[in-house]
Amino acid sequence: MKNTDYIAGRGREKAILQQLTESADAELLAVYGRRRVGKTFLITRYFSKFAFEFTGTKDLPVKQQLANFASAFGCKETPPNWQAAFLLLRKKLEKSKSRRKQVVFFDELPWIASRRSGFLPAFEHFWNSWGSRQSNLLFIICGSAAAWMIKRVIHDKGGLHGRVTRTMQLAPFNLHETHEYLRRRGFPDNPFQTLELYMAMGGIPHYLHQAQPHLSAAQNIDALCFEPGAPLRDEFNEIYASLFENHERHLQIIRALAKVQQGLSRVEIQKKTKLRTGGTLTQTLEELNRSGFIGITIPFGRTQRDALYRLTDEFSLFHQRWIHGKKQPEGGGNHWLQLRPTPRWNTWSGFAFENVCLKHVRQIKAALGIASLQTESSAWRHQPKSTQEKGAQIDLLIDRADGVVNLCEMKYSAAPFAITKKYAEELRNKLQVFQSATKTRKALFLTMVTTNGLADNAYSQELVNSRLEIGSLFES
Repeated sequence: MKNTDYIAGRGREKAILQQLTESADAELLAVYGRRRVGKTFLITRYFSKFAFEFTGTKDLPVKQQLANFASAFGCKETPPNWQAAFLLLRKKLEKSKSRRKQVVFFDELPWIASRRSGFLPAFEHFWNSWGSRQSNLLFIICGSAAAWMIKRVIHDKGGLHGRVTRTMQLAPFNLHETHEYLRRRGFPDNPFQTLELYMAMGGIPHYLHQAQPHLSAAQNIDALCFEPGAPLRDEFNEIYASLFENHERHLQIIRALAKVQQGLSRVEIQKKTKLRTGGTLTQTLEELNRSGFIGITIPFGRTQRDALYRLTDEFSLFHQRWIHGKKQPEGGGNHWLQLRPTPRWNTWSGFAFENVCLKHVRQIKAALGIASLQTESSAWRHQPKSTQEKGAQIDLLIDRADGVVNLCEMKYSAAPFAITKKYAEELRNKLQVFQSATKTRKALFLTMVTTNGLADNAYSQELVNSRLEIGSLFES
């Protein structure tokens, strides 16, 4: 096993791998997570060597996949089918006299197990008839198509039903892990620089790895997304094309969600995308959610039927707001810096910062001192039914078991955020409409989460119960 200190973050995942390595039973681990999130890096860095390792290739016919298997295996003849290939693997593993875990790693499983490839039935037979009885075997299967992995492997109703002994969903880094990763690469210890990078590309290790420590966050965003030959300029389309069949359906939903800050209901998505309601829309939404591109929240006091779908992938939002349908910037750089004084930048930064906060509710709870308290987080919006009635939108509510509801407002600003007379009136309206529409008897605590603190004035003293700054979001 290699030195795991080299792997930034991933404490929970490294603990799982350690447990499986020391297990006295045969183990089948299914690893999934979106493209570029670091699945292969984690597995290949954690283990110093494999008893056998094989990686599938996208859109490759089964005969060529088998030929690649033979090459990785070191045999001269290509096995005629996957059943024969697994027989070769079994014989190889049987020759080992080692009592230590033999680790077998099959990467990009959805590309290997294509339709009519015969891979899954052959793997089922291999595992059920032999592999599951080998106490010194750890078999790791990995794939980026999260929905496929869950449906065809983890929740399989056929021969693999109940056979996976452990699952590992690899999520993007949170802010703490991102900051740790960048610090190890020589970046300055500055949370504001980390936050700006995170708002543009999320906690995706592959993207963060391409950022350079001698450049500011703005300069890195320019270099990665806007300059000629920018490596991430075409990344958006490649992500979805590599993960989903008929990916244009997925893109329609992403584009619709990128235009709204508060999220959309299923009915609203169907109207905007014109996708067929029923199985097609349900499957597409599920695939996007399983892969971590969108999030689903059930509004306060509502049921699953009223669920709101929101774009949560930072890079997808960034691409849709700043790159999609726009010409390559001309000139010698500093494009991103030039955009900062614009209203469009303010709108994006507000939306992006809210997304970051919604992914760090655990850290917000800890900063509020309610980490151990039973809570339920949700969004809420009230649409007026008449012109005499007022509407309201709250993106994060924390409903607490101690008779309190935190209404969280999240604001991105370069200076301490000042509550103006107009915004104070808006806040009073939110509190009033929420209490009136929900009929709640709980105490309402207004919580402000800001990047650079809250300016102290009469409105903040009157309305705000709790103040949090971005340092709270960086806690582990």
